[in-house]
Order: sequence, then structure tokens, then C-alpha cells
Amino acid sequence: MKNIASRLRLWLHPPVPPSAASPPRHRLTVLYSGRVQGVGFRYTTKTVATGFELTGTIRNLPDGRVELIAEGRRAELDAFRAAILDAGLAGFIRDEQVSWADAKNEFRGFEIVR
Repeated sequence: MKNIASRLRLWLHPPVPPSAASPPRHRLTVLYSGRVQGVGFRYTTKTVATGFELTGTIRNLPDGRVELIAEGRRAELDAFRAAILDAGLAGFIRDEQVSWADAKNEFRGFEIVR
């Protein structure tokens, strides 16, 4: 029997305490540049997203960048963005262009867009 447990990773973070009964949801858009295509960036980000209460997408752009769009509570999104870097992806990123907006509530789950 082959043990694969050492290769599986699950990123969980401590729960972010709710600050109000229904905190506002935000939309985080990040454009990553660097060596971010062809290195498992999207797959790793999707795996990291399973440990967070958020929705969104990640996709490759024709110009070589990767676009991340995620919606959720601000603290949850901040923790998610940090977890992406902690997951071993920081070395592939040269630059991040970050923008914030109000959530549009257009996603179900978190998925890779092809």
C-alpha cells in the first residue's frame, strides 16, 4: 500500500470571527504577473480556496498574467491572499495589481476558468 498522505496538503486557517450579523461582502481582483502560467498556479489557488468561505474564479490571460476574482468578507479575502503566497506561489509572482469593489454575487463556489 502506497502512502500518499505526505503529498496532500489542505490549507485551513483559523476562522475569522464575524463582526456583525451580516457583514458586507467585497470583491477582490488580483492580476498576477511573473512566471505564473504553466506552474500549477491556478490549481494550487483553487486548492487553497477550499479552506475559505469565498467564491470566485481564477484564469490565465492571453498576455501571460493570471486573473483572480474572489468575493467574500474582507478579512476572509485578506487571509486568502496571504495563504496563496504561503502555499509556495510567492516565488513565481513578480507583481500583483490589487483592486477592491463591492461584491456582485455572481459566483457559486470557486473554479478555474479555461
